[in-house]
Amino acid sequence: MNLRVPLSACAIAIVLAACAGTHALRVTDAGQPRALPGTGAVNVHWADPTQFTELRYSFNRSEAARGDWVVQLAEYIRDRAAKQLPPGERLDVEILDIERAGEYEYMFGPNTDVRVMRDVYPPRMRLHVRRTGADGALLEDGERRISDIAYLNGPQPLSSSDPLRYEKRMIDRWVRRELATR
Repeated sequence: MNLRVPLSACAIAIVLAACAGTHALRVTDAGQPRALPGTGAVNVHWADPTQFTELRYSFNRSEAARGDWVVQLAEYIRDRAAKQLPPGERLDVEILDIERAGEYEYMFGPNTDVRVMRDVYPPRMRLHVRRTGADGALLEDGERRISDIAYLNGPQPLSSSDPLRYEKRMIDRWVRRELATR
C-alpha cells in the first residue's frame, strides 16, 4: 500500500489549517488605530496609512503594509518626546507621511520581501507639531519635515535586528533638536 499520497495530503491540510487561523497584521487593516491613547503630555495621531509614501510608491505594497510599524513609530515618538518635554508642557504630533529607510527593489522580482538599503532610500517623515506651554500658551505650531539623508554613514544603530532602527535614530535626532531647552 502506498501511503505517500495520503500523508502528503494530510501535511498540506495541516499547513493550510494553521495558516487559516493566523492573520498577518497590516497597517492598513480597518481595526488598526489612528491614534495612541491620549494619556500624558504627548499625544500622537496619524493620517490614513494608505496615503503614506511608504505604501503608495513601494515596489511591493503588500510587504510594505505588513506589521504595525506606524504604531511602533508613534509610540517611539511619544516615549522619546515625553522624556525631553519640559514639565507642564504638552506636545501634539500628527504624522502626515512616512517613508521608511530602504526599498523593495523591482530587480529582485515584483513581490520580493527583501528590503534593500541604499543611499537613495533615506527615511523621511512629515509631521504637524503643536506645542503648548504650562500656562496653555502656544509655543510652536507648524509642519516639520525630518529625514536622515546619510543614514548609512556614521555610527550605526546599536540594534541591527530592529527593522525600524534608522527611523528611530532619525526621530531621536529630531526630538533633541525640537525640544532643546531654549
